[in-house]
Amino acid sequence: MTLLQPFRALFYAPFYLAEARGAFARQGGEVRLVDAGGTDAAAAKLLAGEADLAWSGPMRPMLMRSRDPSCTLRSFCAVVMRDPFLLMGPAPRPGFTLADLAGTRVGLVSEVPTPVWCLAGDLAEAGLPPLPPPAGPGMAENAAAVTSGDLDIAQMFEPFACRVEDAGGAVLHAQANRGLTAYTAFYATEAGIAARRPELMAMIRAMDESLRFLRAAPAAEVAALLAPRFADVPEDHRRRAIARYQALDLWGAGPRFPPEALERLGRAMVAAGAMTHILPFEACVDAAIVEEALA
Repeated sequence: MTLLQPFRALFYAPFYLAEARGAFARQGGEVRLVDAGGTDAAAAKLLAGEADLAWSGPMRPMLMRSRDPSCTLRSFCAVVMRDPFLLMGPAPRPGFTLADLAGTRVGLVSEVPTPVWCLAGDLAEAGLPPLPPPAGPGMAENAAAVTSGDLDIAQMFEPFACRVEDAGGAVLHAQANRGLTAYTAFYATEAGIAARRPELMAMIRAMDESLRFLRAAPAAEVAALLAPRFADVPEDHRRRAIARYQALDLWGAGPRFPPEALERLGRAMVAAGAMTHILPFEACVDAAIVEEALA
């Protein structure tokens, strides 16, 4: 099975752990992990038949199906069901709320759209004004700008948050605290799901195994297993990042897809102007293959 990763990130830990711990092989799968070169590229490669499946945001099938009802991409196997992005400041601010974003210099994520859409959804639900769209540097530069005083707040994932903390900064707001939000799952074409169903079910069982391990394992053990994929990240940052995400309950209890997680993501995308309407859960998610895999 050729599996595409859109980009490398610590919050994708369950996928790397399934590889590192031999879960894919143990469940009967043979997997070749390939860098897709970005989220758009991953979808294009799947539709062109250049890979069997990818992991990415369930926003991708939703967005593409909302624009083209003939699109055949479908998500399955829930993995990251809470938002991994954090709002970081140069110092602790007890009692911070999203209303405090008004009038501040905020650096939003420019690399990917989902965290910005989700924050826009949070602001809309709270009756707060929207933020200007991101138009600038990425997370690494924004992390440095927060610590230097050039930004008041920046949105980022791990390990950039650890860098800010090392310079005296602090987490002001964890976007995971809004609750279930469909953030990462496998996805493939409907034809691909039909053609490789037994192999995909093996991969679902491997992810179930990986998620169970991750919810129970010490952060230090997880960090050590991730070291080959993140040799450029200090061990302390890997450990702290995993511990933070475990505390935020980032990873689901299993690969069954909560409908409310997709609904919340859809509302955020509509609030942000990415879509005009929310598609039905059944149009975007293949829940049956997960039930069959776990039976």
